[in-house]
Amino acid sequence: MKLENFRFETDADGIALLTWDMPGRSMNVITEAVMSELGQVVDHVAGAEAIKGCVIVSGKEAFSGGADLTMLQGLGGEFRRLARSKGEEEAMAFFFEASSRLSRLYRKLETCGKPFAAAVNGTCLGGAFELALSCHFRVLSDSEKTRVGLPEIKVGLFPGAGGTQRVARLMQTGDALQMLFKGDQIKPAQAKAMNLAHAVVPRDKLVETAKEWIKSGGSAKAPWDVEGFKNPSNKVHSPAGMMIWPPANAIYRRETQDNYPAAKAILQAVYEGLQVPMDLGLRIESRYFAHILQTPEAAAMIRSLFISKGELEKGARRPAKVPPLKIKRVGIVGAGFMGAGIAYVSALAGLNVVLVDRDQEAADKGKAYSHKLMSDQVMKGRAKSADRDALLARINATSDFNALKGCDLVVEAVFEDRTVKAEVIKKVQGVIGRRTIFASNTSTLPISSLAENFERPSQFVGIHFFSPVEKMLLVEIILGKRTGDRALATALDFVRAIKKTPIVVNDCRGFFANRCVLNYIREGHLMLAEGVPPAMIENLAKKAGMPVGPLSLNDEVALDLGWKILQATKKDLGAAAVDANQEALLKTMVVDLERFGRKNGKGFYDYAPTGKKLWPGLADLQKTKLVADAVDRQEIVDRLLVVQALEAARTVEEKVITDVREADVGAILGFGFAPYTGGPLSYIDRMGTKAFVALCEKLAARHGDRFKPNKLLRAMARKGEIFYGRFNPHKAAA
Repeated sequence: MKLENFRFETDADGIALLTWDMPGRSMNVITEAVMSELGQVVDHVAGAEAIKGCVIVSGKEAFSGGADLTMLQGLGGEFRRLARSKGEEEAMAFFFEASSRLSRLYRKLETCGKPFAAAVNGTCLGGAFELALSCHFRVLSDSEKTRVGLPEIKVGLFPGAGGTQRVARLMQTGDALQMLFKGDQIKPAQAKAMNLAHAVVPRDKLVETAKEWIKSGGSAKAPWDVEGFKNPSNKVHSPAGMMIWPPANAIYRRETQDNYPAAKAILQAVYEGLQVPMDLGLRIESRYFAHILQTPEAAAMIRSLFISKGELEKGARRPAKVPPLKIKRVGIVGAGFMGAGIAYVSALAGLNVVLVDRDQEAADKGKAYSHKLMSDQVMKGRAKSADRDALLARINATSDFNALKGCDLVVEAVFEDRTVKAEVIKKVQGVIGRRTIFASNTSTLPISSLAENFERPSQFVGIHFFSPVEKMLLVEIILGKRTGDRALATALDFVRAIKKTPIVVNDCRGFFANRCVLNYIREGHLMLAEGVPPAMIENLAKKAGMPVGPLSLNDEVALDLGWKILQATKKDLGAAAVDANQEALLKTMVVDLERFGRKNGKGFYDYAPTGKKLWPGLADLQKTKLVADAVDRQEIVDRLLVVQALEAARTVEEKVITDVREADVGAILGFGFAPYTGGPLSYIDRMGTKAFVALCEKLAARHGDRFKPNKLLRAMARKGEIFYGRFNPHKAAA
């Protein structure tokens, strides 16, 4: 055997150890070469009489993150090439065989006649976990870093190498469907309880335990290959089965709004696969997998949520000439909700934090937020008391600004007021070193104007976190007119250290995310003012693919904040810059009725310990009331998506966004723009700029100038261009 990605050795007992250790990579991934070599190993083990069985282990800290999705992207390109040259039928035959290769390889391993054991430490996800599932014995390390799972649904795919069939035969059908739909990473003890693993042992006992299983006569047959095997939930067409499948279909519809073909394929593959023998079930799964790989949803989600997201996190926008920076000490000024959250994620990443506020009581209160978050983790069994103590020891809460000396980066997170921020900036620059980078966490105030208060504007940058900091993945890095490369590099290195996804935007009012999402909220306000039933607005927003409706979202971010932003915009840009109908609605809600949103228990919704419901009084605010059946549902969906996508296109034209990947990734992670579309620019590209411009013009004729397409879109429509063609980031890099 010629192996480059594996090491193969056999001990005195005739037990082979296959160590997966790809050269030049920090993480093992499944590639064409890996599949070829694994196939050689299976043949060798099966054919060598002296070999009793084989243990598969990783030579790296983690087992594997799964398949290289760029490989799957390449299959799509080859399919299109073959379709043009040799016809659709031959291209489809190639595509099916190529996309099912991994599934067939794993089944070959499973039925080769020799026992295989997977010894898993660290991350083992996707196709790598499907490899483990095809092994006859699975032993997991009890390390805190060990996680297994099938997260393919999160990038528009589903497990296509046997995952849907094996999981559904290992546990109750309802539990299997939930696991496949959620795509969560599962801890070792939980995996064992779910029947996904046979044993959990200390890391140094992994290989020994796996070998002992083989030595003691471990079976080379999977449970489903043993005569008399019965599915855990009995037959699909049985009284028990009928308790599962109708509700499962209803839950699928409710949760996906039929926007995610991969979720429907999971339902179909499991439903059909459980009615036939394993080999036929795997072939059914492979057919659905080949179909899903060709859907525009999968293509868009793979590009934005896997490839582009990964490139941005690895520093695609980082200035190449700035040497790597090791950030050790971070200062945070302002221990309120945002500052406390930034302190927590920084300390969680192992950074030393100086948390400063106006007095010791306020600073301590900010640190207490980290104590609460860690205590919650301890209560849920996700952390230990020692972890909490260690994290809190890294946070120095103080009222003394002099403690900021020696910080590599200082992040200001005080009240959103120019005067307050200016005072803090001057106070901080009096104590920090001349090479310390200063960042402002602001969601509305232009960075360039704030930088005027700093002596070294080239070292001033915006770092806009989203709330709550510990949950939101996105961070906007805002470049002022004079922000230098070292400030940008420091900000990017910081965001990478705290395991967030950065996008880099140029300075403007609202930056990128807030510009788009405020348009979404405004559209909900205007629909309400038009007389559209409130429940219809909210439900059709979810049908469009948004995580929550615009009225619910406005309640979360606070109606009074929206009112303040509207008044500030009016003051700065004039009355024409705000919509009179939106202003009137917010005035009634905030000023007259004091309905501020979730924070005071009443907004567009009423809030109670038992849950929330739309406020009945909304009907009284509507001068016109439209009958639901008279409302064009598709137009509501179009308006809610188009108004955001159009704003994203404007940010590209204005050069606020200079990399199309950042618009799509930022929109999905920052405010949940319909993930199945791949983001607002991908949404336009999929529709085609010509069709999108026509839709904008139709909506503008009915609802006003806010839907008028900008010059860039019109020019692209005339030339038949798309964003990922005209602004291809990889072409620019080349």
